[in-house]
Amino acid sequence: MALVKLKTENFRNLDDAPVSFSPIMNLLYGENGSGKSSFLEAIGYLGLGRSFRVSRHQAVCAHGSDRFVVFGGLDAGLVDGARPGSDEGQVVHRVGISRDIAAKETHLRVDGESVRSLSSLARQLPVSVIDPGVFDIVAGGPGKRRQFLDWAVFHVEPSFGSIWQQCQRVTSQRNKTLRNGRMDDSLIRVWDLQYAALSGQVTEARKAAFELFRDAFSALVEEVNAPWLSGMAIDFYPGWDSSQPLVEILQAHREQEQRMGHTLYGPNRADLRLRYQGRPVAETFSRGQQKTLVILMKIAQGIVLGRLGKQVTFLLDDINAELDSEHRSMLAQKLHELRCQVFMTSIERPQPESLWRKTMPEFKVFHVEHGGLTEE
Repeated sequence: MALVKLKTENFRNLDDAPVSFSPIMNLLYGENGSGKSSFLEAIGYLGLGRSFRVSRHQAVCAHGSDRFVVFGGLDAGLVDGARPGSDEGQVVHRVGISRDIAAKETHLRVDGESVRSLSSLARQLPVSVIDPGVFDIVAGGPGKRRQFLDWAVFHVEPSFGSIWQQCQRVTSQRNKTLRNGRMDDSLIRVWDLQYAALSGQVTEARKAAFELFRDAFSALVEEVNAPWLSGMAIDFYPGWDSSQPLVEILQAHREQEQRMGHTLYGPNRADLRLRYQGRPVAETFSRGQQKTLVILMKIAQGIVLGRLGKQVTFLLDDINAELDSEHRSMLAQKLHELRCQVFMTSIERPQPESLWRKTMPEFKVFHVEHGGLTEE
């Protein structure tokens, strides 16, 4: 499904007027501070349940307001890889999120019904963000790569969200027991068993999604002109030495974990290991090569979901500052081939002919000024 209608209330500096989007390509341009990124941020709320720019809900609420709303209208999606012409722009599903800042309450709605879980909202609109911060997937710590992997796992395996939440709750209880000055051995053993069982389920789901991703990535690398990637390997590390049962590892390192006060082994330590000739790519690839790698990894995720019949909405925020024209064209062309929905921002008026040199997709161009969108 694609987002074809958007309406916000009290969201940053955005105009409250409803906007209609293309289910394929949307190009937004305007000066810095005009509201381009805020529109992407609002769309992100519908697919992520949070901002991809800041950690606090208060930051996106308009000055003087204590509540904001984001409402989206989704179309019927693709049928056999194409969108029925008669359904162009027609709203079939409705999703919404509101946040009461003072009461610290979030309300979610799908097709007029209240839902409790953010996952119910996120499944309707898979949103993938490509902004300057996304390149930390390569150069940053394991947490960034876990987040990258788990986004795909969530959309590939419906039960993953619930299992991962259970695992995090058990991890929290286990950590409290580890920090207790007089630890109860029988209690920690109970937590060990629960933690190991849930860790196995989390890891199996991650492995399955990772294999789909790696297959898509390998095929993608063969299509693009990037010979420097031929010696690179991507491997999944579950968070412990999987040649041993996790329970035995926890028992063997009990004193170490007590000293640190938290769990040191398990899915909370999982990672995607990116290596070139045995060395981390962060140490061997140039900054430009790292950016290209991340872009290809994001496209590979889109391929995986596309094969499962899910359309991804990509939010490309200010990538002109990060990618040269050749790589922007490569990204735009690949996303077009995937039949994804794309929102792309820039300061300068976009030049579609430089983005799509082979086949020009359907697109809309919007000028953003003072938080308002004007279609051109």
